[in-house]
Amino acid sequence: MSRGIGFMLISTAAFSLMQLCVKYLSHLPTHELILFRSVISLVLSLGYILPKGINPLGNNRKYLLLRGIFGVTALSLFFITVQNIPLASAVTIQYLSPIFTAIIAIFILGEKMRKVQWLFFLVAFLGIGLLKGFDDRVSLFYLILGILSAFFAGAAYNCIRMVKDTDHPLVVVLYFPMVATPIMLVLSYFNWVSPVGWEWAIILLLGIFTQIGQVFMTTALQLEKANIVASLKYLGSLYALAYGYFLFDETYDWISLVGILLILSGVLLNVGLKSWDKRKALSEKIE
Repeated sequence: MSRGIGFMLISTAAFSLMQLCVKYLSHLPTHELILFRSVISLVLSLGYILPKGINPLGNNRKYLLLRGIFGVTALSLFFITVQNIPLASAVTIQYLSPIFTAIIAIFILGEKMRKVQWLFFLVAFLGIGLLKGFDDRVSLFYLILGILSAFFAGAAYNCIRMVKDTDHPLVVVLYFPMVATPIMLVLSYFNWVSPVGWEWAIILLLGIFTQIGQVFMTTALQLEKANIVASLKYLGSLYALAYGYFLFDETYDWISLVGILLILSGVLLNVGLKSWDKRKALSEKIE
């Protein structure tokens, strides 16, 4: 397994814990959660970047700024869906992002995809549809917000790939809080709900898990092609399924179990194919 794939697996686990924190804090406004998350990320990122003498503004500032804007938009819409519909459904809808990532990468990055990969994506997408099922707790409004979140996430991932050779991963991560903090600060000023007790600890964990997820995801996207590592995000549906069942009493039928199998199949087939292609290309190059 390549380093890029390994880093993305860590990122997926960290983001799943972040989603769990957001679900527990559903009574707090979305923009307030993003503000806390952004401030923590800002402090952690600058705490590493500045002592290293790395320019926090980066080099490829156009795409860094776009990455920040797209990322903030995607996360804001995602937090809204997590707070208003079942966790597994929200995560499932947002995990359309690898599809958008791959499609956008064709036009922006010129990345090529074999036809069979589309079949693997279709298998995973079908699994997501089965996992979600016909859930009447998901309104059309939140479904649209979830799809838009996935689209903007896909755009953000491609921006990360655009700066892979010019900027440090933590500089890429830093642009999210630099964009989000002033915006969410203004929004929070007009609608503030004070956390109490253990909620502060959960907020701190929210920021830490997000930072871990962002750093490892950014590094993974800079090491591997976007359509490879982005597909691993599908595995997060399994975490959401478990959290929903054990912590939030969200029940699932046998169709959901078939969906899990299809998601795993689609992801593993896609990753396996790309790994085989890389080994084959390396072997031919040596010969």
